[in-house]
Amino acid sequence: MKNRKINKLHSFDELHNDYMKDPEYKKAYEDLEPEFALITAIIKARAKQGLTQRELALRIGIPQSSLARFESGKVNPTLPFIKKVVTGLGLRMVIV
Repeated sequence: MKNRKINKLHSFDELHNDYMKDPEYKKAYEDLEPEFALITAIIKARAKQGLTQRELALRIGIPQSSLARFESGKVNPTLPFIKKVVTGLGLRMVIV
């Protein structure tokens, strides 16, 4: 039996810290940081209210799959879409 090299598993933080040394990766990550912060805030607000994606989607009149794509960062949402989600959570959006 051949000796197999065993790869060490790395945490996301370890990999991210290594990748952040690459200027292209760092710039791309920093460019997307506002979007990730917005998505994270919305997910946390939804979870805090105990709502599933389906429940929030029904509340605001969109397909659950649209909300899932938004929360996964797979789409570039419009401002009206974001406002609809935020309003559906009973929150107010403030841009500073």
